[in-house]
Amino acid sequence: MAYVIAKPCIGVKDTACVVVCPVDVIHPTADERNFNEVDQLFIDGRDCTCCGLCVGECPVSAIFNEDELPVDSQSFIEKNAAYYKDHPKIAP
Repeated sequence: MAYVIAKPCIGVKDTACVVVCPVDVIHPTADERNFNEVDQLFIDGRDCTCCGLCVGECPVSAIFNEDELPVDSQSFIEKNAAYYKDHPKIAP
């Protein structure tokens, strides 16, 4: 199962997790056009390797393993996936 970014990221968008991700699956980055248009960052679960490095870097504890996502945050699984359906190729 992949990792998911949930509600604590909304309005924060700290990019420390982006920096440590070895497979570049957390977007948008601060230099991408749509960074200011979204309310949070998103993990592409299709390519996430579940290394967990992002979890320890998140200052607001917004990143969860999909299997451990709180019940009231289940909608964030689809929210993360939907972002990548709308943004299949991210370009700065």
